[in-house]
Amino acid sequence: MVAKKQDLAGPGIGDYNELEKVLPADYSSLLTPKETQKAIFAVKNYIEENLCKELNLMMVSVPLIVDVESGVNDMLDRDGSRTPIEFHISNDYDKHPIDAQVVQAATKWKRVALKQFGMQQGEGLCTDMRAVRKDYFLDHDHSAYVDQWDWERVMTPEQRNLDFLTETVQKLWKVLKGAETCVQELFPQLKSKKYPSLPEKLTFIHAEDILEKYPDLPRKARETAILQEYPAVFIYGIGWTLKDGYPHELRAADYDDWVTQTTSKEGKEMHGLNGDILVWNPVTRRRHELTSMGIRVNAETLKKQLSITGQLDFLKLPYHRGIINEELPLSIGGGIGQSRTYMLLLKKAHLGEVSVTVWPKVLKDMCVSKNIHVLE
Repeated sequence: MVAKKQDLAGPGIGDYNELEKVLPADYSSLLTPKETQKAIFAVKNYIEENLCKELNLMMVSVPLIVDVESGVNDMLDRDGSRTPIEFHISNDYDKHPIDAQVVQAATKWKRVALKQFGMQQGEGLCTDMRAVRKDYFLDHDHSAYVDQWDWERVMTPEQRNLDFLTETVQKLWKVLKGAETCVQELFPQLKSKKYPSLPEKLTFIHAEDILEKYPDLPRKARETAILQEYPAVFIYGIGWTLKDGYPHELRAADYDDWVTQTTSKEGKEMHGLNGDILVWNPVTRRRHELTSMGIRVNAETLKKQLSITGQLDFLKLPYHRGIINEELPLSIGGGIGQSRTYMLLLKKAHLGEVSVTVWPKVLKDMCVSKNIHVLE
C-alpha cells in the first residue's frame, strides 16, 4: 500500500536513471524544427477556434500573477506538495504593498472571470494560460513552464450530472481529433504506421471500475493497464476515496466536485463529477494526460470537500465566500495542456521539442544521446 500512497501526487517519474530507460532509443522526429513550429501554431489556431465554437466560449485575457489574499491561485492538489512562487511588490516604498503569486493554473480565476465578463447560461471563456509549477520533477512530459487552454462555462443546477459532463467531454474530444486530422493534412508524414492516430471514440470509465479491474496496482500502473485495452479514456471520479482507502489521485477541494454521489449505468454507487482524459502515447510508450476537467463545486459540496480535507479555514477567502454566498456562477471547466497536446499530435518524444523552457543538463545530455533535440 506504500506504493499506492506515494502514487497519489507528485508529478513526473522522479528518477533520471529510470527516465533514461523510458525515453525511446529508436526515435527520429517526423518534422524538422521549422515544420514543428508551423505545425504547433496550426494546432493552436484550430483548437482555439473550434473549442470556442463547440462550447460557446470566447477568448479572454488571463493573469500571470495574482494577489495572495484573493485565494484564486490553484493549489493543484491537497497534500501541499506543490506550492506557488510568491514575491513581495514593495510599491510606493511599501506604503501600498502587494504580496503576489505566480499562477499555477487559472482554475479558480476563471470562475470569478465568468462573473466579471457577464457570462450568461451556456456561455463561457477560454484562455491562453501560462503558469509556473516549480515543484515538478522535470522529465519528458513535465515542465516547470506550463501552458494550457484553461476554459470555463456557465451551467445550470440541473446540469450538475454525469450526462452533462460526458456530453461536454465528447465535444472536447471532437476538437482534439479534428486538430489531429487538420495537422496531418498539412503534414502527411505525421500519418505513421509506427505511431497510430488517436481513436475516433473516447472510452468513459469510473476510477472505481479501474480499481476493481486492477486492485493491487497503484494509480499510474492502473492507468497504463487500462490504456492497453482502450487507448483513449476519460476517467470519472478523481479525488473521492475509493474502496481501497485511497483516491485515484489527489484533487484540490475547492474547484472540481469529487464528492457528489452518482450512479453508474450498472447501478453502482459512485462519486465525482470530474475526470481526466488520458491516452496511450505510441512514441513514449507511456500514459499521456491531456486534460483535467469537471463540474465545479457549489456551496454545499465546497463545504463538504473542505471539511474532508481539513481546510475549512479557506472559507474566509474572497473566492470561497463568493461560492458560499452564491455570488459566483455554477460552472464546468478544465485545462487542456497545450505543449502536451502538441507533443502528442506531432509525435514528439519530449515536451522540450515543442516548448522553450529550462531543463537540467543531465536531461539535455540524455536527450541528445537519444536523438531528441529540445529547444533552447
